[in-house]
Amino acid sequence: MRIGKHEVNPALLIIDMQNGFVSNGGSYDLMGIEISKYQKIIPNLQELIQLCRLAKIPIFYTQAVREGTGIDLLTRTHKILPKSREERIKTRPICVRGTWDANIIDEISPSKQDHIVIKRRDSAFQDTEIEVWLRSFGIDTIIFTGIDTSICVESSLRDAFNHGYDVILISDATSSMNKNYYSTTENVREYYGLVMTLDELKATLSYETPRIRK
Repeated sequence: MRIGKHEVNPALLIIDMQNGFVSNGGSYDLMGIEISKYQKIIPNLQELIQLCRLAKIPIFYTQAVREGTGIDLLTRTHKILPKSREERIKTRPICVRGTWDANIIDEISPSKQDHIVIKRRDSAFQDTEIEVWLRSFGIDTIIFTGIDTSICVESSLRDAFNHGYDVILISDATSSMNKNYYSTTENVREYYGLVMTLDELKATLSYETPRIRK
């Protein structure tokens, strides 16, 4: 894949597209949180995943999980939390490991060739194996998608940059509850990497068109 004059070896990273956050009947939906913005990016993610598979770009999914015992809850390690986040934690256990809530949504279900990174904090780089896996592929650039743009996507993107990876944020394949999430895209443009639309990224990809069987 060529970006400008540079040849890069990218991976696609899809952040937290799980039933608990995105699906009707998931934890967020049952708590009355508006999830339609999350659902709107599903078609673009489906197209992007297909394109990356054709271009033989490795695909990584993050899966945010919590233990049923509550041992890994933020309220066990933090004395000071924003009220809204603390209330969500206390209201309902979200994405408990091994439950439907924690599963990646069916619409973009991982294939056997894809890779799932289990995470327990906002960043995909916090106490996970993702960097070992990325290095094994010789990845130098990460394409960021998923939710929430201004929280987990941005936290992961900042860590990736500071670990030496080039970063690309796909603006129409991420979504946020935060009405001011555009500040994330501006931060990326000003300090971290590239912000591209799906169509702009497509123009940089080279891949084989599938043969039609007669």
